[in-house]
Amino acid sequence: MSLRPARCYRTVHRPYTRMSTTKPRKSYVKGVAKPKVQQYQSRGVRPENFPEVYHLVSQANVQIRENSLEAARMLVVRSLEKNIGPAGFFFRLRVYPHHVLRENPLATGAGADRFQQGMRQSFGKPIGVAAQVKKGQTIMEVRVAKNHAQFARKSLNGARYKLPVKCKVAAAQTL
Repeated sequence: MSLRPARCYRTVHRPYTRMSTTKPRKSYVKGVAKPKVQQYQSRGVRPENFPEVYHLVSQANVQIRENSLEAARMLVVRSLEKNIGPAGFFFRLRVYPHHVLRENPLATGAGADRFQQGMRQSFGKPIGVAAQVKKGQTIMEVRVAKNHAQFARKSLNGARYKLPVKCKVAAAQTL
């Protein structure tokens, strides 16, 4: 099954929760796959060792799907490992994709009306998960030494293009 465009899931809505009084087991979303994000923070590196802190901050309310979060994470980590080395930075993904995206696929073609119910009881099947991000919320955080600040800014700047929202790179207070 191919992914639909990100514009289909970008806007943030309150999730519809189906509540069944007669059959409570129908109230739960079944079969949600685990998120594709492999790692949420650097392992084996302590964040206290790096005084310079840079954040990637969202400038709008948006839902970010798991595949774009993973693509942005891979770009940042790969860029920093190439320029600084694996032990020269600390990376943390600050959002978690927990919102279940559902789809009620409609069939087309001859005979489609005979096996389909249309929008009747259209709870939908899970197709993925997304992180709901508010305006001004930090999406990613990178910590580096003072002499590697330009690499952190450059890698976070590249991650902006992988996400479906306008972002800015902001320097946090130095320790």
